[in-house]
Formats: sequence, C-alpha cells, structure tokens
Amino acid sequence: MQKIGVASATAVGLGAIIGAGIFVLSGTAIALAGSFALLAFVLVGIVALIMALILSELSSIMPNAKGASYSYAYVAFGSEIAFITGILLYASYATACAVVALGFGSYLASLLGISSPFIAQLFAALLLVALAIVNILGIRKAAQADFVLVLIKIFILIAFVVFAFLISRGNNNLGTVSFTHGFDLGGFFNATVVIFFAYTGFQTITTFASRVNGGARAIAKAIIASTLISMILYVLVVVALMILAPVSFYTITGDPLAFALQYANAPKALVLAVDIGALVATASAALAMLLSASRIVYQISADRLLPRSLRKFDSKRDVAVNGVILSAFIGIITLFTGSIYVIASISNFGLIVSYIIACIALMHFRKIKREAPFKIPLYPYLPAIAIVAMLAFIAGMPRITLVIGVMLILGLIAIYYFLREVGLKRVVRVRLFK
Repeated sequence: MQKIGVASATAVGLGAIIGAGIFVLSGTAIALAGSFALLAFVLVGIVALIMALILSELSSIMPNAKGASYSYAYVAFGSEIAFITGILLYASYATACAVVALGFGSYLASLLGISSPFIAQLFAALLLVALAIVNILGIRKAAQADFVLVLIKIFILIAFVVFAFLISRGNNNLGTVSFTHGFDLGGFFNATVVIFFAYTGFQTITTFASRVNGGARAIAKAIIASTLISMILYVLVVVALMILAPVSFYTITGDPLAFALQYANAPKALVLAVDIGALVATASAALAMLLSASRIVYQISADRLLPRSLRKFDSKRDVAVNGVILSAFIGIITLFTGSIYVIASISNFGLIVSYIIACIALMHFRKIKREAPFKIPLYPYLPAIAIVAMLAFIAGMPRITLVIGVMLILGLIAIYYFLREVGLKRVVRVRLFK
C-alpha cells in the first residue's frame, strides 16, 4: 500500500484549490462585487476554513473512506441520502474537471496566438487524456507531480504580488484601493458563489485519507494548511489586482492577472510567466479533481449503488482505473457542450449540497459519540454557521442553476426508488416524533 506524506497531501489540496479560481475567477469576482470582492474573499475563506475543520473531524472518524462527503452520508444516513449526495458530488468533480481544463486550453491557445474556441477545447481534451494517464500510473506519482506544479505556481503568484507592491511605490497613479463604488448586495452574493467555487478543492484530500502517513491528525493538518495557504494567497492576489488596475476596469474575463500586468505596463517576461503559471495552475487543479472524482465513483460502486464495472481498483498503484477513465470521458464530453457557465454553476451546486450534508453528518456522529482523534472547536456553532453560509451561497446562485439543481435532485430520487423497487428492497420506516 502506497503512502504519501502531509506535504504531498497538502500539495494535492492546493493543486485543487489554487487553479481556475485564482487565475480566472478573481477578476470575475472583482467585476461582480467591485472593491468589496476583497471582503468577499475573506468571508468566504473563513467559511471554507470552517468546512475544512468539519471535514477534518469527519475524516478522522472515517480515515478509510474514499468518497468524501458521500461516505459520511452513507454511514450516517444510509443509502438514499448517500446516493443523491454521491452522484451530485461526483458530477461536481467530473464537470469541474472540464471547466478547469478549458481554462488551460484557453490560456494555451492565447499564449500561442490562436483565437479558435475549438482549438482551446482540443487542448483541454488532450490535457484530460494526459492527466488520466498520470492518475492511472498511481496516486504516488500523481501526488508527486502535483507537488512540483504547486511549488511553481505559488512562486509565480508571489512574484505577481511582489511586483504589484513594488510598482505601486514608484507610481502615484497606482496603489490605491478604493471602497467608494458602493455596495451592491446582489453583486456581492454572486461574487461569493464564484469565490466559493475557487476554494472548494480542500475536500480532495479526504478522498485518499487512508493513504496519508500520520493518521487523522496528519490529514487534518493537510486540509487546514491547504485552506489557510490558499486563503492568504487569494487575498494577496486580489489586493495586487486592485493595486495594478482600477476596480471599475475589470470585466468577466479569463485572464485578469495578465490584464492587470498589461495595464501597469509590466515587463513582458512577467506577463509570460503569469500565463505559464495559469497553465500550471489549471493543469494541477484538473489533476486533483480527476483523482477525487475517480475515487468517489469507485466508493459509490463499492457500496453497491453503482454498477460492478466501476469497482475495478488497482491496489498496487492505488487507483480506481475505470473511475479515472469514466471521469476523463465525462470531462471531455462536457467540454463540447458549449455551456461552461451553467456547468460550473451546477458543479458548485453539487458541492454546496454535499457540504450541507457533511455538516449534518458531523452532528449525527457527535450525537452517537463516535470516536474522533481530531475534533473541531466551538461545536455546534461552527457547523451551524457553515450551514447558514451554504444556504446563502445557494440563494445567490443564478436561477437557471437552481432549476437544474432541483431537477437533478428530483431525478436522482426517482432513479433511486425505481432501482430499489426493481430489486424488491424492503422499505425502511422510521418515526420522527414520539
């Protein structure tokens, strides 16, 4: 059984967190919320840290779980809630792979001077094929590859931030971050939804908790460290963006860092380095998401809620082979649907629902007094805060996302009961009140 250390586990978490969010969505958040995007990044970061603590305790209760929030729901509430949670979570990761990979393809096409959307999609598809091969080679190789990618992109982000602060000192037209544009509640909520998508990769670590040296406390360290590091980097980068260019100049674009550098007349070498950093970031994020998706769908199948073919697992390499292939295939197909905005929103919807279920699962385990080597402080207040925040994020989603999300949940309920009826499974009856 292959093992990885806390540093590698943290790198996989960072690889999933610091991807499209920092290089693509930061400018979108500023366009939606103005200068208050900085406040949104801090507040959402705090919520993400609370969720990281909650998942740390859950992973310490079930260190051998491979399905993240799905596994916690399965043990706590049974197969019905788990089936819905698991499929939503898996769909979130599989489709998020496509969104992040398309970011990679767009940056690469731009770097090569190609404006064709189809070429960007082709680059994204080739990336997913390559990452599937890396994952099939085994988790140790995937974690080591991600560790190198994370170091590269953190270095580039630090260089970007340092340049912003240095240039602002020598230019009177730069360096002022103004909060005078007014507060738009709707734009602020829309920004929090975008920003939360950028933070959510920390759950990736819980999908291979059993392979981390040091047990529950090591897993908790990796989850918390990856969230804290990403939060600090996000805030610094947003401040740097606001220093380099006026807030009102930002639009919903895919290259806000490059735009800010060009506006400030940065050296071409730095602009090129940031473009390369964006390629590295999106590649490593897609790598971590593909790894997580494959292990989630494997766990659902291992619990006999999906077909037997998805249970193929190479124990020597510690990889769910068919899960990787299926996830890459879904990601590639999704690339060509032409509705990336809706796909990204649906991905976020599934993640948020799974986090709400995880919070309730923690309350269940606390009530039945399950042993947990790591426990969150301020219980039950932190889980309650997290649930309220998640509901607020859902309220801030576009209406089409809410409609599709509700339809998906209703469809999963219908499929679950149809399959149970076909199998003549006994109906479980409980009494909710005395």
